[in-house]
Parts: sequence; C-alpha cells; structure tokens
Amino acid sequence: MKYIKYIIVLMLASVGALAQNSLSGKVYDKETKEPLYGAAIYVTDLKTGTVTDTAGGFELNNLPNGKLLLEIKMVGYTTQAITVNTGAAQGDLTIYMTHTAGELQEVIVTGVSKATEINRSPVPIVVVNHDYLLSNSATNAIDALTKIPGVTAVTTGPNVSKPYIRGLGFNRILTLYDGSRQEGQQWGDEHGIEVDQYGVDRVEIIKGPASLSYGSDALAGVVNLIPTRPAPEGRLQGDITLDYGTNNRELGGSAMIKGTKQGVDWIARISHKQAIDYINKYDGRVFATAFSETDASGSIGIHREWGYSHVNFSLYDDLQEIPDGGRDSASRRFTRQIDEAGNTEIVSNHDLHSYKIEVIHQRVQHYRVNADNSFRLGQGAGILDVDLGYQRSVRREFSHPVLSDIAGLYLILDAFNYDIKYHMPEIRQWDLTIGFNGDYQRNSVTSGTEFVIPSYSQLDFGPFAVVKKKLGKFDLEGGLRYDIRIFNNQELYTAANPVTGFDMPVSATTAGADKIFSSYHTTFQGLSGSIGATYNVNKQLALKLNFARGYRAPNISEISANGVHPGTNIYQIGNPSFKPEFSLQPDFGVSYSSKYVAFTADVFYNYIQNYIYNQKLSSVHGGDSVLVAGNQTFEFQSARAQLYGGEVSLDIHPVTSLHIENALSLVYADFLGQKGQAVADSERYLPLIAPIHGTSEVRYDFNIKKAQIVNAFVKVGVTYYAKQTRVYSAFGTETSTPGYALLNAGFGAGFANKKGKTIMSLYVLGSNLLNTAYQDHLNRLKYFEPYPGNATGHNGIYNMGTNISIKVNFPLDFKI
Repeated sequence: MKYIKYIIVLMLASVGALAQNSLSGKVYDKETKEPLYGAAIYVTDLKTGTVTDTAGGFELNNLPNGKLLLEIKMVGYTTQAITVNTGAAQGDLTIYMTHTAGELQEVIVTGVSKATEINRSPVPIVVVNHDYLLSNSATNAIDALTKIPGVTAVTTGPNVSKPYIRGLGFNRILTLYDGSRQEGQQWGDEHGIEVDQYGVDRVEIIKGPASLSYGSDALAGVVNLIPTRPAPEGRLQGDITLDYGTNNRELGGSAMIKGTKQGVDWIARISHKQAIDYINKYDGRVFATAFSETDASGSIGIHREWGYSHVNFSLYDDLQEIPDGGRDSASRRFTRQIDEAGNTEIVSNHDLHSYKIEVIHQRVQHYRVNADNSFRLGQGAGILDVDLGYQRSVRREFSHPVLSDIAGLYLILDAFNYDIKYHMPEIRQWDLTIGFNGDYQRNSVTSGTEFVIPSYSQLDFGPFAVVKKKLGKFDLEGGLRYDIRIFNNQELYTAANPVTGFDMPVSATTAGADKIFSSYHTTFQGLSGSIGATYNVNKQLALKLNFARGYRAPNISEISANGVHPGTNIYQIGNPSFKPEFSLQPDFGVSYSSKYVAFTADVFYNYIQNYIYNQKLSSVHGGDSVLVAGNQTFEFQSARAQLYGGEVSLDIHPVTSLHIENALSLVYADFLGQKGQAVADSERYLPLIAPIHGTSEVRYDFNIKKAQIVNAFVKVGVTYYAKQTRVYSAFGTETSTPGYALLNAGFGAGFANKKGKTIMSLYVLGSNLLNTAYQDHLNRLKYFEPYPGNATGHNGIYNMGTNISIKVNFPLDFKI
C-alpha cells in the first residue's frame, strides 16, 4: 500500500506542476490580407478548439506546457498545420491561409503515436474530410469511401458494405470508431459496419499493414471513422440533415447538437433512415433489399490543464432484409419462402414498394460506451493516454417464415477494449511511445436454432513501442509489437425442440444428441512492426518509403465454422489447424501539391504467408457439393499469396474554382501455393479482387454574393471499371465480370443571411444517370441465381440503377 501512496503523491505533484497557458493570434487570407471570420483552430491531441472572430482573431486557454500541433481549417482554403511551444515566450500568431490543389498538411491521428501532419508520416494514409462526405452520395458509411483510390467494398445490397483495401478485407481490415476497435461479427460475408453514417465527420484510411498500432485484424489496413468534433469554446452548434434517394425511396435524417462552456463539452445526435427495395434495369425491384435503421450517440467531456476526459456512447439498431435470389422460373419474378418445407410464392408489386420489413430479415443492434482520457503528467513527465471501452453486438437472423419471432442465427458478442499509451517527453527531437492494447471477447450462439460457429472467448494482448525522429528534412518512424491471442471455443450438442422441431442446444443430457462442435483451445502469437521515412523536399513535394510486417490470427469462422450461414446460401466448413497470417509489405509514395496541380502516386508489394481463403467444394459425382439442400458448400483453405499494384491521382486546377480530378487504382493478386506445389491456372488468382478502375470528375466552385449563395459547386464525373478476368475459377468459386462505366453529376450550394452566415445547404447528387445495368465484381448478389444459363442471358442480381440523392442541411451556431 505504501508504494501506491508514493505513486499517487508523485502523480499529484506532477499534475500540480502543470501551468495554464494561453495562445492567441489572427488568421488572414494570404492574397487579399483580409482577416478570415469563422476559421476553425483545433488542437487534435487535446480535442479542443475555437473559431476566429470577425477580426480574424482567436484565443485558446488552459493549455499545458509543451509542443502542440494546431490545425487551421476553413472552407475554400488549404488546411494549415502549425507546431507551437506553449512553454516558450511568444507573441500572437499570424497565420495566412492559401488556396492550393491538394492537402499536404492534413493532421492525422490513425496509425501514429500522436497527432501528426500527413506529409510527415511514412505510413500510406489518406484523409476523407467532411466536405467530401456531404458532397458525395452514399447509402452507408463504407459506401462513401469507394471512390477513394485503393478502396473498394464487398456489398450485399445498398445498406451492407464491408471495406476492402488493396484487395484485402473482412478480418484483415480493422474498422475503428474514433480510434477504438469496432467489434461486430466481422467474419460474416453480409455483416456490415454498425455505425451511423450521419455521425461520421471524417475518415482516415491506412493502406497497408497497421498491426504495429492495432494488432491482429489490421494486417491489410485500417478505416478510422471519426465522429463529430466537440464545439469550440463558448459555442452552441448543431445541424439538421434531411436526405432522400429516388431509387429505393430512401428517407433519412439526423439531428445533432453540441456545446462547450468553460472546458466542458457535450454532443448528442439521433438519426434514422429507411428504404424500400432498390431497382435496376434487368431485375426491376430487387426483393428483400429494404432496411430501416435507427441510431443515437452522445458524449460528455471535460478539458483542463491536466488534459481531458471524455465518455462516449452510441446505439445502433438496423432491421435489414437480405435477398436469397429466389425467382419464378418462367416469369423471373422474385419469390419469398412461405414455410419450412421451402415452398415459395411470387412477391406482389405492392410488397416490392413497401417500407415494411419482411418476415425473413436480420436485426442487428450494437451498443458502445467508452472512456477516452489523456493526462499531462507535468513538465518533463510525458503524457498518458487511457482508452477503455465496452461493446455489445446482438445479431438475430430471422429465417423461419412461420414461427417468425424465433431467430435462426442468434449471436451475442460482448467485447471489452483497452488501449494504454505513455508518450515520453521529447528528447532532441526523439519521440518514444510505449504501450499495450487489445480486447477480451465473449460470443454466445446458443439462443438460436441454427449454428454456424460455436460459442467462444478470446483474449488479445499486444505490447508495443514506437519511436519517431526528425532529422532535417527527414521524418523517421519505426516500431515493434508482439501479439498474443488466447482462444477457446466451446463444444455444442443439439437436439430437436419437441415443440418447434428446430434444433436447440442441450447440455444436461447429450445422449442421442448431435455433436456440432468440439471443444477447442489454442494460442496464436506473432511479431509485427514497421520502419519508414518521409523526405520533405520542400513544402510542396514529399517522398515516402515504408516497410511493414503484419499479423492476423484466424477468426472464429475460419477455425470452427460448421453449418449453414443464413443470408449467404452457404454451408461453411472451418479448419482448426490454421496458423496466423503474416505479411511483409514495402510501400513507396510521392506527393506534390501546388496552387494549380496536386499529384500522388503509391506503389506496393504484399507477400502473405498462410493466406486463408474460401473455396467451393465439388461433389465426387460432379457439380457442387451439397450438404444441405439449397446451399453451396465452402471450406476454408490456406496458401502463400502476393498482391501488388498501386494508385495514382492527378488533380488539375487551372484556376482556383475549377477542379479536374482523376484517380486510377490497380491490384494484381496471385496464389503462390504451398512450397513445392504447382498452382493450377484455375486457382492462380485470389478471389474478390477489383479490376483496374478509376474516376474522372470536373467540378466548378463558385459564390454569388448578390444572391447570398456561398460554397456552391457543380460537377460531372465518370466512374469506370475494366473487365475482370483474373478470377479464382476453380470449382466455380468465382466468375469473370464485364467492365462498365457510370455517369455521375451533382450540384450543391449554401444559402447565407445578410450577415454572411450559412443558414441552409442543398445538395442534389446523381449516380448512374444513364441507368447502366452492371454487376460490381465485389457484389455478392451477383451469385444469387437459382437458374444459371436462363434464357435472359442475365445471371444473378444487378447493382442499383439511377439514383438521385437530395440532401438538405440546416446548421446552427450560437454563442453561449
């Protein structure tokens, strides 16, 4: 006990040594030298900020001693990042904002020890800001990212998207929400990301191994969905957003309000969206793609000279239909199952146009609470970050058409997350961060009637160390990490329920019961790390080189699956002998930004040991192997693999208002097989690899002062995908996909009052304006076809046709 007392006394003494500092300055337009009103000044590491007044002035109070990175943002200007030392004597800051074609000074928080300018991090990373999210149409939080070079998504209808980065996804991509792991049965093909898209303010995407910072599941990259920032000191802000989509008659809306006063901030948001079945040229309305989603979130925090402490919560509730592709053989009209024997009926036109959720559907609920804390331990004592969280994901897949209140698959996942970091004081421009993070998961499957995975528990623990050094124009960064996962799954016996006839778990008496899963215990472990450098030739040009080793432990489905997964039409078989995946990936990138041109180019090569993939099984008698009628049989396999490619983007601004933006992405992915074994031509390529694709867009920004129209734009663009013939065709697992091009266009504007304050913004965004019939190569519905080779020449379900999204936003901003 006496040692604990000494530690407490030392901590109190350190906190007592903290000084309260203030920082003030003015922000100007560099060309006109006029002060800028409404520019946002934000200290990312402290999660606090302010805005400039009518004279362009600002003031930040209660700042600790030491170096802080300021981020200065304003619509129409390039983001500025400035490092200040609050402990040193300095006068008012003078900041000039400029217009350039690209962003080299965005501040990032993902995959780095603390807030860093994007041009100083060697890790390949891209930032998606709030303006981009508002001015582009999307049906969910992940769909909004698919135009970013190197990023695609596996989809199951308009509201279920799983991120793919450079050809890899599922448990190889870690999704974060405000820097904390998002846990929600990511192993499932049709399990989307349980996040309110309206609550996402910006996104940071790491394109490459990030196991050093986050451990297993970050082997191929990270998507960090960052929610709304706290309001500036002394402000009450908010907005109301209304959204309508013409294709599936999507109705959406969100209301948010936030405030900060004397260092105490709070945020509250509620959102809802719903839609009927979407429509395309070949399928008409696609049955069982409707959804109804309701979300809520909030936070409260306190900021003092010792740091900050935030408590955040979120609620997610999605009623989601999942199609099975059933059709009438003669008319090609969609059918629904009406009894347990598999009998069907043709779906009426009325039901295809209804917002009512079908009897067979999924209900996915996600609850989150976490405490995010940062403690400044005193002058010369460093910073301690402590992030603790709890999540519960409840997934019910209702697959019984008669006894509709009984869930087939019923999964309850409880996850406890922890992330502890200690940032040592900077010594001669050396920054060292040490820490550990991980989680404990407990997943129960025994409340349903269908069992594709067993109940399990797992504990992840990973200590790490990261060091950074600034050396002239070079920024060096590297680190090591060691991960351990202790995994246990439980045995499961089932027998027929005497009342319903469905399978139910039995434990007291197992005589006569079927053993579905055996007890299994193992430990996975592995070393990961990275080392890289950025060379900033000047303020416009930067070169990056990074080498990273990634690690991923097999997920529950890959190890233990043994059953039909509702919503996938698949009987899945796992393999308990799998070893962890390890990757080795070098990246090289160059970025250039000036007033008229922005150019980026990135190339990579990724070698993966023990790459785990899903393979369809064939019957010894020919054709598909069928263990359960109506379902194809798949079994996980592993082999060596390689992926290589890159992304290029070129944005040309001949004048400040005109943007000609182009991007191209390419990934090749090959199986290398087991050592000493040849790879057959039909098994040569990895599945689910997008073909070469790109975007081209012309946008014109303008203001009409007399009409009080501000931040207006009009744009037109094309998204194009080449034909994909590099497919995993063995056993009919995957088929080639024709190429296509989609025409998109839109316009938007803000409407201001006489004081110049925006009171409303309107966006009208059109996608697939030519109503092109196409199937994305990563669209799972492409394979939902009961009658292959039918007379129409069209197999499977096609993507959404023309959609016009109309979005209205009403901002609020007052002094308090």
